[in-house]
Amino acid sequence: MRKLFHKQGSLILKETPFACVLQSRYRAERCDKCFKPGKVLKCSNCLYVRYCNRSCQKEAWPEHQEECGKLKEIGDRVVPDAGLMMSRIIRKLLKGGDVMKGYYTDKCYRRFWDLMPHEEDIKKDEKRMEHFQSLTVVLRSLIDEAAMPGNQELLRIFGKMCINSFNILDDEMNSIGTGMYLGASIMDHSCRPNAVAIFDGCNLNVRLLEDYHGAEIDFSKIFISYIDLLNPTDVRRDMLRKRYYFECGCERCRDEQELKLMNGAACANAQCDEPISMTARQDRCPGCSTAIKQTERDKFREISAFTMTQLEQMKDVTYLDICQLCLSKQEKIFHPFNVWYLKTLDLAFESAIEMEKWEDAIDYGSRLKDGFKRFNGAFHPLYALLLLKLGKIEIYLKHGKEALMNVNESEKILRITHGEEHDLYKKQLIPLLCQAATEYEQMDK
Repeated sequence: MRKLFHKQGSLILKETPFACVLQSRYRAERCDKCFKPGKVLKCSNCLYVRYCNRSCQKEAWPEHQEECGKLKEIGDRVVPDAGLMMSRIIRKLLKGGDVMKGYYTDKCYRRFWDLMPHEEDIKKDEKRMEHFQSLTVVLRSLIDEAAMPGNQELLRIFGKMCINSFNILDDEMNSIGTGMYLGASIMDHSCRPNAVAIFDGCNLNVRLLEDYHGAEIDFSKIFISYIDLLNPTDVRRDMLRKRYYFECGCERCRDEQELKLMNGAACANAQCDEPISMTARQDRCPGCSTAIKQTERDKFREISAFTMTQLEQMKDVTYLDICQLCLSKQEKIFHPFNVWYLKTLDLAFESAIEMEKWEDAIDYGSRLKDGFKRFNGAFHPLYALLLLKLGKIEIYLKHGKEALMNVNESEKILRITHGEEHDLYKKQLIPLLCQAATEYEQMDK
């Protein structure tokens, strides 16, 4: 009997990469084939790539064989990730990859040449063209001259790589590499996605975030998010325009109330939770009619500018004291759902964990929960990870009731987004859930 609907959490697509590359900074700790962490040994010839075992090395050899000699000639120099990725795509195409099919249903598939290259957009993009020119120089040391595609074809390959590649994420949702997945490239973006792409090593799994009604999945109705959703509409649209060359017109981007909330100021009346738009021409709070003073507008703009500057400067290294300074300035000025307040809390949370300031971490993480849930979605891996981290700290501090509540909620999400066979669920969440339950029982006694 055919299914009439597909349940939330159903695995609707599973795919291995057409081509992928591990970020060079992880070469000493992850396998170049499966991307799994652990002890890795160098290829005895090129001494560049590393593998976790002979099985991965043997499986990688047909594709690594030709690049191995080139990497050996390069020596100790680090090859740009994009250059290595592009060389692997070119070699794959030369070995019949152009006719390979990436299936996204039993009958429907995509080939490499079905992917959009956006070469006209790229030609107008100064930064992308500079990157392309630098990569052509790198490629000459990785590909034989006779095998090198012409410049126009090279630009098309570059365009397909830029537009259709996925960031491969680890269990903490950090980028560890780049992969191209032919079948999965069929999925469009939405800022309110109904599916999520999760990685098991370098393999891609797509699961439904909500029930889907219909006997077969129509992938024109399946949407994932290409970007970080914890951003206001104008920032999200700008990111999508610059990277993917399209203007997002999804339901969320048309939601004016959300934009007001994400940029909202707190009402001067402490009993009112209405977000105030400091850019709108209104002199009173729409919720309680409290007057909005010009000094409040000026203060809001000043602290917004200060916060954005500090967040930009902390892209690579986060300082807890700077986060705390921002949070103190934001107090009673920013609405609890203001996105810049939430971003500051997020950095403060991670920084407090790094510095082992556990009580501070619980404070920041607890204040972050509602905003993460609202803007990332109730079934988003980042929200689940926040709950998991909070639960872990609470177990350590013997906060049994709170720990069990957070880990239980995380379990409900990860069962949907990752499935019960994923390592994050089996090896991290389940042991933590058992530990939280034990701690709670002991506390109850």
